[in-house]
Amino acid sequence: MFIPKKLKHRKHHRGHTFGQATAGAEIAFGQFALKALESSWVTARQIEAARRAMTRYVQRGGKIWIRVFADKPVTLHGNESPMGGGKGAVDHFVSVVKKGKILFEMDGVTREQAQEAMRLASYKLPVKSKFLAKEKQG
Repeated sequence: MFIPKKLKHRKHHRGHTFGQATAGAEIAFGQFALKALESSWVTARQIEAARRAMTRYVQRGGKIWIRVFADKPVTLHGNESPMGGGKGAVDHFVSVVKKGKILFEMDGVTREQAQEAMRLASYKLPVKSKFLAKEKQG
């Protein structure tokens, strides 16, 4: 599972997820991509499950780029803990995904293979997503 090696601050504020993605909204590396159509938190476990689904489908053929990284710590208190006592311990890490963000990219496979692999990956994610293909120049 992907977690950051080092953090500037151990615990973060929750923040907000409204608005469009500005960075990472275009296909940069591969021919095919999976784009988020809504905003949400995507956990490190969900990213890993989607990656495994894609890799397993293409049988380790082609190249996959993961364009999101879970670097935001989420804290949880134990069950039935009383009010007060400060902020809970870090439980897991999430990536803030805004509408329009490219989540995964793929190259070196056919369009049909990429589309099916991305479809399988999208089932593992909490956001609605769309398959994109780069237009050929020339």
